[in-house]
Amino acid sequence: MRLRGIALLAALIFAGAADAQAPPGVPRAAAGEVLPLKHAVALAVQNSRELALARMRQTVAEKSAGVTRSLFHPHLYTGSGAAYTSGFPQTPSGPPTLFNLSYVQTVFNLPLRGQVRASEERSKKERLDVQNTEEAVMLTAAATYLELAKVRHALALLRVERAGAQRIADVTRLRAGEGLELAIEVTRAQLTVARIEQRIIQHETREEGLAAQLRELTGLPPDRAFDVSADELVPLASLPAGEAVTQALAANTDLKAAEHERQARDFRLRGEKGGYWPTLDLVGYYGLYTRANNFADFYTKFERHGVTIGVSAKIPIFSSRTRSQVALAQADLSAAELELKHKRAQVEAAARQQVRAGREADATREVARLELQLAQENVRLVQSQFDEGRAGLRELEKARLDESERWMQFIEARFAQQKTQLELLRVTGQLAAALR
Repeated sequence: MRLRGIALLAALIFAGAADAQAPPGVPRAAAGEVLPLKHAVALAVQNSRELALARMRQTVAEKSAGVTRSLFHPHLYTGSGAAYTSGFPQTPSGPPTLFNLSYVQTVFNLPLRGQVRASEERSKKERLDVQNTEEAVMLTAAATYLELAKVRHALALLRVERAGAQRIADVTRLRAGEGLELAIEVTRAQLTVARIEQRIIQHETREEGLAAQLRELTGLPPDRAFDVSADELVPLASLPAGEAVTQALAANTDLKAAEHERQARDFRLRGEKGGYWPTLDLVGYYGLYTRANNFADFYTKFERHGVTIGVSAKIPIFSSRTRSQVALAQADLSAAELELKHKRAQVEAAARQQVRAGREADATREVARLELQLAQENVRLVQSQFDEGRAGLRELEKARLDESERWMQFIEARFAQQKTQLELLRVTGQLAAALR
């Protein structure tokens, strides 16, 4: 009986070794076409409602700037009317005309010119908001994709680990029946299987949520199966902190938006200061008057056709409103300059922090890789000792469980490194180029 139990134990262990040698980097998932990372990101950008809304806001800002700019364009109006008059012919809008045509075009108006330039700068800011939203969509899609790859890889490892743990539990139960193991060892083996099963269920729940989120981002049908790869993101070369700060200051969209806002408020201040200067408008007027309104009774020479062409100038002598507007614009500009300095300091600090976080993530992944390599070498060593009869079941079980845990730690470290890399790409303005 003892020889039969040992033979069965050896057969189960060798079967577990064959399973353990299967490449854990290839998830055993449902068959489906491979969805590359860049294609998933492109689909997310194409399908994003947030990005469509940002583009609509950009269009609104551009049209608003066009409305303000149109105040300097020619304006031509026409009208007609009839009125009964007794005494001097006059209406609230001037003498009554059978037909009239008026032309107005603002030529020189510094406050209005400041508003136009401020609107144009704010439309540029909305353009940057579109770019910022696009990068946010790309970052979310890439992070979801990579986490899904991590979870599926972990599930593949856990399922292999569950099969091995179940074989160990069966062997332990058999040996306990033969009096070769204590009953507590059976319970311990069953607990190990239950814990692995718990982790599988947790990962399956997370996998379902991430897959659904990625389908929602990319617009894929709910019943479409697809595979993902955790190795899609090419690792970045080490970037010095000074270079990262320079790139971040040059490419950060939030910083550029703050600069446009400061420039817009500066244009407004210049325009309000121009309120002390005159304004000039080109004006023209044509009126067709009727004899029924008794113009001949009040004018020595009456001409039915009246034409006026010239320049209308308005010269401010004293304007309390202009002084108040200048003070308000100056305060707004000062606030914008402080916000710009604060934003620049934030971007610089974020760039340095991401460089440090990237180095820490690289070091953590390297430690996890070496620990995994050491655990794999230890499994091979214990396996050879077990084959020679110099190691027991518990030693082999512990070595394999340790290898599985090291694999899980390596997967987590790799995902953390990828997330840090994505964030560094976003901060330095290279995310779109890396994911297209």
